[in-house]
Amino acid sequence: MFDNFALSSFADTWHVWLVTITLVVAAVIDGLQLRVPNWLTFPMIITGWIYSVVLSSYPGWEGLWYSLIGTVVGLALLMPAYAIGGMGAGDVKLMAGIGAWMWGTVTCYAFAVSAIVGGIIAVGMILWRGQWGKHQAQFFYILDEITTVKDPEKLAEIAAERKSRMFLLPYGIPMAIGTIAYFAWNGMQL
Repeated sequence: MFDNFALSSFADTWHVWLVTITLVVAAVIDGLQLRVPNWLTFPMIITGWIYSVVLSSYPGWEGLWYSLIGTVVGLALLMPAYAIGGMGAGDVKLMAGIGAWMWGTVTCYAFAVSAIVGGIIAVGMILWRGQWGKHQAQFFYILDEITTVKDPEKLAEIAAERKSRMFLLPYGIPMAIGTIAYFAWNGMQL
């Protein structure tokens, strides 16, 4: 039924599939509830650390070190957007979970592809609603706020006040699409 190559291949890539499935679950929940829950993100981070210590290609302290670096990279990439109210904490923790499992370099590339996918989805959502002018003006208004206010706490307050009037993008969706696309493009799931 299964040949040795298929079993050997799955043994090498099961962790990529686990992250893929977790991202799909996160995207569905985020799409329905506009949040990525802690019951998904915290175990993802912790099990990524455990995997890196016990089962990765660099077990022990070296694997833990790579995993911790990946976690910090995931946090650092989305923390600025979170700090000014442009992203939810669950999205930040989800990217940290990707980092815990996939380490720093893959996390950076997954973030880049996710950002491109997020931009495309956001533009598509705006065009679908026929509100390009409104959102273009809002984009430049927010950009002006960021460059003039400069205080992350004040920017977060302004964003919280504006949130109820905005068309929100559940970022778990582009994060899942972008990360999985990066995995597929690089043959990481084979």
